[in-house]
Amino acid sequence: MDGVVALCAAERWATYSDDPERTHRACTAPGMTAFVARDDREIVGLVCIQSDGVIQAHLSLIVVAAPHRRRGVARELILQASAVAGGWRIDLVTAGAEAFYASFDHRRLEGFRIYPNPSGADPLPG
Repeated sequence: MDGVVALCAAERWATYSDDPERTHRACTAPGMTAFVARDDREIVGLVCIQSDGVIQAHLSLIVVAAPHRRRGVARELILQASAVAGGWRIDLVTAGAEAFYASFDHRRLEGFRIYPNPSGADPLPG
């Protein structure tokens, strides 16, 4: 988990970097498929896909270390994890990687991210 937490910390994703045990539970939860990419020394990428295994999947998390970006790591992680997770389609939310996701066969839809917290605020930004 150290490498995974370090990747998320580099992106300032507190929801994944502040509590390694919570991150471990999230990455190994029922219905979750998680894959990592490594170079010779360290973990350089992570993908987590939730899936019913038949129709619907959700790309919950993907991160690639900055020095390893634009080398096909994210694409390969998605393809490998989706083959194992199953599902006919993958839904996702992005803030800045639209061109990357548009490079896959896709259909663009509008969506929402709902926070069930009564205050309406994300208790753990990032």
